[in-house]
Amino acid sequence: MPILRSEPLITELEIKVRLGQMVLDLARDLRGKELTVVGILRGSFMFTADLVRQLYINDIHPLIDFIFVTSYDGTESTGEMRLLKDMSLDVRGRYVLIVDDILDTGRTLQFAKDYISQRGAAQINTCVLLDKPSRRIADVQADFVGFTIDDVFVVGYGLDFNGRYRDLPYLGVLKEE
Repeated sequence: MPILRSEPLITELEIKVRLGQMVLDLARDLRGKELTVVGILRGSFMFTADLVRQLYINDIHPLIDFIFVTSYDGTESTGEMRLLKDMSLDVRGRYVLIVDDILDTGRTLQFAKDYISQRGAAQINTCVLLDKPSRRIADVQADFVGFTIDDVFVVGYGLDFNGRYRDLPYLGVLKEE
């Protein structure tokens, strides 16, 4: 089983600082819009929660919902997208911000964008904590990006390996030992 490398790739403090910067950019673009934030479960739950709390400080009060989309088995994407939990809110005519943990192959984010667009959203923007462009398969880019990383398997701050390590307050790298 892979183990966590001892030093963080991105520290808890670096995440908090970057999140604050991203929220200022988001607030400038989102102010005055009827916003619905849709987090992609499970990996984005911490990022989504922290993002929404920071939006509140900037006087933005979105509706919040989640979808659960998966394609992973261990550390590899199967390429097959599965919707395990649908949204409960109606997004017709609304401005939607999709929040995801990592933009890797792009399949999940593209699936989510297409899915929400089919439900009549007026405008869709995307926000990801991590961008891993070296693995991109789908032609999709995030509108707001926290950090760009190399092709390493990252855990922590909501990201997992087979359900483990989500609780870490930082982002670390799994390595075979």
